[in-house]
Amino acid sequence: MIWKIFLLLLLSFVSVAGIAFPIVQKPSAWYEFPFIPGLEENAKIIFFHVPTAWLTVLAFLMSTIYSFKYLRKKNPDDDAKSYSAAQLGMIFCILATVTGAVWAKFAWGSFWSWDPRQTSIFALLLIYGAWFALRSAIESEEKRATLSSVYSIIAFVTVPFFIFVMPRIMTGLHPGSADDTNAGPVVDFKMNSNMQLIFFLSMAGFTILYFWMWKLGYKSYILKDKINKQILRG
Repeated sequence: MIWKIFLLLLLSFVSVAGIAFPIVQKPSAWYEFPFIPGLEENAKIIFFHVPTAWLTVLAFLMSTIYSFKYLRKKNPDDDAKSYSAAQLGMIFCILATVTGAVWAKFAWGSFWSWDPRQTSIFALLLIYGAWFALRSAIESEEKRATLSSVYSIIAFVTVPFFIFVMPRIMTGLHPGSADDTNAGPVVDFKMNSNMQLIFFLSMAGFTILYFWMWKLGYKSYILKDKINKQILRG
């Protein structure tokens, strides 16, 4: 219970700091963030957009890992863990898309410009959306879990390309594109120590939140499955 209170306080602090702390040319106070060329006030979105993108990759990776485990041992619990991770992956992928679109509106004047980064994350939504469609179309539990696991493994091969490679080798509007000479990739942001602290606290807080949601998700999925089986037997 204590860690949940800590998580609430951590995310609350990150949210308030990420929104309220000002961006100035020459920070002199602990609560001031530096001016980043190419991002300006829009730089604050990194406290929310980057963690959701990170969790998208983490969730799909975990879904793939448990897909491997299911194919090896045929344990239904591994399928439940893979499914729960993929669900969260879709949720955070949508959040990354939405927060990115909001940033794009202020930075580029339009919510959607088919920038390579936007195109790549849209492709991931389609790929994993098809994964959920596949699961819902198969009634046999074992067959559903097996085909879903195989699909998950194949689908994840595209994740590193769409998230890390394609947006960086193509020219675009998003920071970190091939022709970007201002902000650069996230890891090269000109953040002072205060901004880095909030950024990494945000990454940590969102990651803890993810694992909590994932654990609740697969346990509820397993419980729901057991209840449905008991109803059918009764």
